Amino acid sequence: MGLRPRDIASRMADRRRNEAGRVRDGYVRDTFTLPREEARAKARDYLTRYPKAGYMSAVESWRELPDGAIEFTMRRLPSAD
Repeated sequence: MGLRPRDIASRMADRRRNEAGRVRDGYVRDTFTLPREEARAKARDYLTRYPKAGYMSAVESWRELPDGAIEFTMRRLPSAD
């Protein structure tokens, strides 16, 4: 019996994960939890320090917590390290 597309996709996804279950896609991720205004300032600072053009930096995800704080993850290529 041959492999189904779902089996191949599952194997490929498993290869991209490290021991901690994190995706190994070449990006460095930093997660912050800050009050709204500080979160905006931190994101701006991050994008200034690691410009999108050079590091493909971006806000990967964000959410507002019940206390009004913002939890967000920034990602970038490791070429700055």
